[in-house]
Amino acid sequence: MTRAFQAATGAQPSARSGRLRLPAAIGMALVTGASLTACGTGASTAGLPSTMSDLVKQADKEGTVAWSAPKPQSQMQPAIDLFQKKYPDIKIKYTNTKAPDQVSQLKMEEAARKVSVDVANAGGLTVLPSLQLADSVDWSKYGISEENVFQKNLVYIWSVPKVWAYNTDKVKPADLPKTWDDLLDAKWSGGKISAESRASFMTVWDLNSSMGEAKALAWAKKFKAQKPHFTPNTTQSEAPIESGQVSIGTSLINLVIQAQKKGAPVAVAPLSPTNANESYLYVPKGAPHPAAAVLLTQFLSSDAAQSVLAKTYNSRIPVDTDCSKPGDNAVLQAVCKANLKWFGTKTLDDYKSFSTFFPKAEKALGTDVG
Repeated sequence: MTRAFQAATGAQPSARSGRLRLPAAIGMALVTGASLTACGTGASTAGLPSTMSDLVKQADKEGTVAWSAPKPQSQMQPAIDLFQKKYPDIKIKYTNTKAPDQVSQLKMEEAARKVSVDVANAGGLTVLPSLQLADSVDWSKYGISEENVFQKNLVYIWSVPKVWAYNTDKVKPADLPKTWDDLLDAKWSGGKISAESRASFMTVWDLNSSMGEAKALAWAKKFKAQKPHFTPNTTQSEAPIESGQVSIGTSLINLVIQAQKKGAPVAVAPLSPTNANESYLYVPKGAPHPAAAVLLTQFLSSDAAQSVLAKTYNSRIPVDTDCSKPGDNAVLQAVCKANLKWFGTKTLDDYKSFSTFFPKAEKALGTDVG
């Protein structure tokens, strides 16, 4: 993550300052963009009706809604089916799109006034550019609580916490690391750990004031000396854990749960703290079906949809550590069972800080390869 570009959001900072700095590959994607689909000039959300009943009527007339997110459709299908059962006159067109590609596409489409996406996804380093792309919506009119809205226009829909997972055939519970410093023990050296090279697995160091950048960089240099097995992303870091190629590694809670369901010898290590890893949905400026877009986003934020999304491990959890009411949410149950402590990304400046923190962390890890 060595080259960056600024993404001005126009929003006011809350606590810390910084500028967006994306990896070179993402920066290039935002310049070149993906292929465009000419879908008309779109419409503004400014003229949307203020009541749910009128919103539904307008959405029915629009008849379709294009939803794009970096998730396999199979994970979203139960929620899609539930929406279309409730609103049979509205067809969802779902596309699995990588986050940086989506930002690139929307930047170009909005500039050309030919937007093809009605509901888009934002998370991590794509939050700041997405704030530029998001249209203004008064979500309170449609029953979405303020606590689930970030910077007025992004709606918190799901969270997939980053975790450390281990191979249960290779590591005994008594030998598991419980702190980040435990990973620096010589017994984990020589390729016994897998980790994503992008350094986003270290997000919590930037969120937790008791950890911080200086300690993070010092830890990263020592971790590098362990000669871990680095992978391009978190998904690829999970695979060698399941196969037994490594003993422990960085992962996402949903990947671990899915692997367990298939009988893989993996489990969540009791290593804290970590970050909640929130994802948001928003309506891009010029969305061709704004009423249907708002209706779908509102629906996905509802208790009924959240209950369905929880079954594919893609629902909201408390932004900060809270195991008082895990209910039947498998993600929350898993992180609480592992006694994990997690931190959420709560301010605009938290996201701004990532853009300067991650490049430094990658450099310390030795994965800063441009």
